[in-house]
Order: sequence, then structure tokens, then C-alpha cells
Amino acid sequence: METISAALARRVALAAQGFGRPHPAAVGTRSLNGLIDRVNLLQLDSVNVFERSHYLPVFARLGAYDKAALDRLTFPRRGRYVEYWAHEAAIIPVEDWPLLRWRMDGYRAAALADPDSWASANRPMLDWLRAELATKGPLTAGEVEHDSNVRRGPWWGWSDVKRGLETLFRWGEAVSAGRDRFQRTYALAETALPSEILNREIAATDAVRELLSRSARAHGVGTLGDLADYYRIKKTPALPAVRDLEDTGELLPISVRDWYGGGRSGDRPLRAWLHRDARLPRRIEASALLSPFDPVVWERERAKRLFDFHYRIEIYTPKPNRIFGYYVLPVLLDDRLVGRVDLKSDRQAGVLRVQAAWSEPDAPADTAERLAALLRSAAEWQGLDEIAVADRGTLAPALRRLT
Repeated sequence: METISAALARRVALAAQGFGRPHPAAVGTRSLNGLIDRVNLLQLDSVNVFERSHYLPVFARLGAYDKAALDRLTFPRRGRYVEYWAHEAAIIPVEDWPLLRWRMDGYRAAALADPDSWASANRPMLDWLRAELATKGPLTAGEVEHDSNVRRGPWWGWSDVKRGLETLFRWGEAVSAGRDRFQRTYALAETALPSEILNREIAATDAVRELLSRSARAHGVGTLGDLADYYRIKKTPALPAVRDLEDTGELLPISVRDWYGGGRSGDRPLRAWLHRDARLPRRIEASALLSPFDPVVWERERAKRLFDFHYRIEIYTPKPNRIFGYYVLPVLLDDRLVGRVDLKSDRQAGVLRVQAAWSEPDAPADTAERLAALLRSAAEWQGLDEIAVADRGTLAPALRRLT
């Protein structure tokens, strides 16, 4: 079994995710489609304090681009992409939707087998919503006229209408037919998807194997847990799929120096696999802000193993208990995560607010200079005229002088 260094594994992982390539002179449809084909999915999240998460991996890999162009690709009522629970809620190629039918079927079976579940207790509501979408759809939750369409509780307190629509969405009976001010528009799958997609049947074992293949391409190198997590597949069904891919030669078993884990002591070498088509770059040149939901860092244990970078999102942490800030983005320079910044787009004032900026202990000497250039690019992309750096974090003083 071949052994590779942790540094090479890091470069392989970044290259597989599309880093280390020059930004295109102009980002058009071809570049956007190519990127999504490479990473397979863009995770969605509603937090908009700096920018919604699905826009950020594109900016990180391609540079400044027109967000409206991405919207036209990803949010039409019928197009090349659709939404589903892939990693979490995510934009995926519509061709991949049948690969997740086993998950949809599992959600439905589990809900209806439980007499205490919301779905079991609200079958008349689900029937009514099916009929409503058949008659009037596509509709946002707010457009559905029903006495129970009232939010319950603060923040994420969904109405029964919203809960029912999301249930049908999880079951694959409803799909997203675009978004209106980021609110999902729901349509029955039979009216929104091409018949060849809707009628395509793929056995669960075949679907899982194909998803693991796509995950492996997007990772370049990874452990079983890494490869399984990309599509939120449990390790038990993932392992035979990985073994099948190993038997066909698509995955090559390797050892990565200093990758340890497992057991009580956590010092057992981890099994890992390299995709046969993975690039093995000698260096990576990159400069990027990473969304908390970027595939490079969304699996926190992998981020720790690859970059020695301990990362937790603190949005849901009470302010007095936050260590680094509210919406903190890791800073990628070349093949290392060298810092983190807490960003806010103050659109009314036209200011990109750097509410905190921190460097990692081994950050290179030019970190502040390169980050300042990156922030100027981000501000311009956001349509903001100024950058204001607050006096918080080890990197803040140097960054303030440069911006």
C-alpha cells in the first residue's frame, strides 16, 4: 500500500475541489456549470449576514461573478439543477435526483410507520396539499391559503402548511420549482421534473455506489467517513460501496502520514483511498474565503486532519460565549488555512464590516497583505464601497492598516 504525505493529501483535496486553477477572465455559464459538475452540489443556508452560503464556494473558486447568472442556472422552474437533501439542503444536478430516491423512500416509510409522527397525524393535510399543488402550483408556503398557515413559535416555528410541504419535499413528491426572495417554491415532482428523471429507477446499492464515486472524485483523497459524509450516507452501507469501487480500480487504498484516529487512544492509522483520477499537484496557489458550508471545511474532523484547523460555527452560540465571532469564514492561502474573519455586509451603509480577524499560529508573514486584497475583492463583488475593520482579533491591527 502506498503512503503519501499529509501535505500532498491536502493539495490533492484542494485540487479535487477546484482550487489551484487561475480564475477565468470572465465567469459565464460554462464556468458555473463546470464548477458545479466538479463539486456536485452547493449547500444552501438562509443566513445572509455576509452572503448566502451557496454563492460563496463559487466566489472562492472562480472569483467575482454575477450572482444573478447563478440564480438563472440553479433556480428556474425547470432546468439543469434541482434542490434536495444531499449533504444538507443543497442544489444538485437534476440528473442526480434519482440517485437519492432511496433516501426519499426511507423518509416516507419511517414517518408513516410511526403513529406518533407528524405525517401520520396529518395525512388529510398532506392530501390537501397534494391537491392544492396539482391545481394551483407551483406555490411558496406563504401563497398557500389555509387556516393552519400560521407560524408557531419564534424563528424556525413552521406552520403546518410549511411542515407539510417540507414533508412532501423530503419524500420526493414535491420539488423546488425556483425560489422567490429565497423562499422555496414547491411543485409536484410529476409536473416539474422531466419524465425520464421521474421514472428512472436505481437500486439503492447502485445509487449509493454512484454517490460514493462522485464523493471520491470531489474529495480526491479521504477516509470512509469523509467519503460517506459528502452525501450524508452512513458508514455501514458506504463501506461495501467503497470496496466495490476499490475492486474496480476506481479507488486506490493508501495510507496518509499522520492521519490517525479510531480506537480509544485515537492513534490508529486511518484507512484512506485516493481516486484514480486525482491530481497530485506539487503546489497549490489559492486565495479564498471559505463559507462555513464549503465542502473543504464542512466536515470538521476532516478540516482538522487536513489543515490542523479547529473550526466550529458560532452562529447559535450566545454572544458572550463566542470565541471568534458570529459568521466566521476560514481564510485559505495556497494550501493552508491561515486565519479566520467574522464578516458582515452592511448593505445600507455600503460597508464590508470585518468584525474580527484572527491569524493561525503558523500563518505566513504576508497573511494580512493577501487577506486585505481578498477583502477588497469581496467588497467589490458585494457592491460595497468601504471596508471597516473592528479592533478584535490577532490579525485586526495589521489588517486595519492595509484596508
